[in-house]
Amino acid sequence: MSHRPCSRVACTRKAEYTLTFDYEDKLAVIGPLAIAAEPHSYDLCARHAERSTPPQGWSMMRPVVLGS
Repeated sequence: MSHRPCSRVACTRKAEYTLTFDYEDKLAVIGPLAIAAEPHSYDLCARHAERSTPPQGWSMMRPVVLGS
């Protein structure tokens, strides 16, 4: 496989971003695609990265501008 697919069920798009969670700070972070796939993170395509929302009561950090 030449690319990592999006982690969302039934999505076959190429992953471009990685979603991670900081449980202590109740923070979800979407950043550039991680160098290697990690078991506790989620690789997302641009569409799913843009549409992702944090769990209720959590904050979302997007240190990169999606789509650029």
